[in-house]
Amino acid sequence: MKFITGLLLIISCLGWASFSPHAKEIMPSQVGAEQTQLYFPKLKNKRIGLVVNQTSRAKQQHLVDLLVSNNFEVKKIFAPEHGFRGDHDAGAHINSGKDSKTGIDIVSIYGKHKKPSAQHLADLDVIVFDIQDVGVRFYTYISSMFYVMQAAAQHNVEMIVLDRPNPNIAFVDGPMLNPKFRSFVGLLPVPIMHGMTVGELAQMTLHEGWLDTIENPKKVKHNLKLEVISVNNYARQDSYTLPVLPSPNLPNQQAIALYPSLCLFEATPVSVGRGTDFPFQVLGHNQHFVGDFTFSPRSIPGVSTYPKLEGKKLTGVDLRRSKLQGFDLSHFYQWFTVFNTQQTDFFSNAQFLDKLAGTDQIRLDMLNGKSLDQIKQAWQQDLQAFKQQRQRYLLYP
Repeated sequence: MKFITGLLLIISCLGWASFSPHAKEIMPSQVGAEQTQLYFPKLKNKRIGLVVNQTSRAKQQHLVDLLVSNNFEVKKIFAPEHGFRGDHDAGAHINSGKDSKTGIDIVSIYGKHKKPSAQHLADLDVIVFDIQDVGVRFYTYISSMFYVMQAAAQHNVEMIVLDRPNPNIAFVDGPMLNPKFRSFVGLLPVPIMHGMTVGELAQMTLHEGWLDTIENPKKVKHNLKLEVISVNNYARQDSYTLPVLPSPNLPNQQAIALYPSLCLFEATPVSVGRGTDFPFQVLGHNQHFVGDFTFSPRSIPGVSTYPKLEGKKLTGVDLRRSKLQGFDLSHFYQWFTVFNTQQTDFFSNAQFLDKLAGTDQIRLDMLNGKSLDQIKQAWQQDLQAFKQQRQRYLLYP
């Protein structure tokens, strides 16, 4: 009797699920790069190009080093925004050259040439894309992926996308891209927050015919052999903490969560904290204030060179403990109201703002005195249509 009582006590403390024959063991997710058994055979005896950066890791090993150590023929590394090692400031020109560790040629696809040329692809059989995204249209890695896919299709080069979780996958929100405002910070016809992984977006890009209809003046018909290595043991409701910083100014999960809502401030006089230890986690200005938190931006090499309002004392709000997530315009609307009340131009770079937003509707609606709810309502119908359109490309339950 004492034995049974003791056993029941142990089961009670540990939880019945531990002893249930039907209990599902919680297994960690495996990103595409870690599933070598699925893509190594596809790379055998092929000349390989890689689109990678500092996030391109299989556990503790960089994908470049993993492939080289397994005697694969890596011919080129294509470097996107922030560079191959992820140590360049946003918008900084990326130079071509050689990787100091392996001697492999590095070709910049951020700067003058955002799309690989025929010469770049002449000695390649396959391109592997493996970069961590954050699920926001204006985060430029998905634009780089599009141009690489288009170039690969034009020159009969296969493409493999090693998929990774989207830390903002729970959110599908914001206006759809108006083609009139298409740019490198808004290339694909998706909302600001698309709620998809790069693998899902790659499939949608191919099968919706976007390679034929976007940035294709010669009306070339694209036929791309695409393979996506999906994340193993991953569902859309799973939270995911990024093991490596996706870019210098997104240093933690809070910045990644706030980034979709704060990035529009980049086209205004208000600082988002570039040049501080907490970029994309604060807002401030030196003349117009919302809040009482103070900070002073400074130049940080490789992270933020000559940041907005450098050296000035700024006053604003500290969002490091904010629960704000998704695409939320409340702070943007509040700061606009303060500037507008004091007859100061909030939309100091209207052209850039419209490119980030993918539309001029947000700006014009604010100037016309529409409420925040009215502004949000404007994109709901298109958003619902997109959710239906993307359904067949979703890889994860």
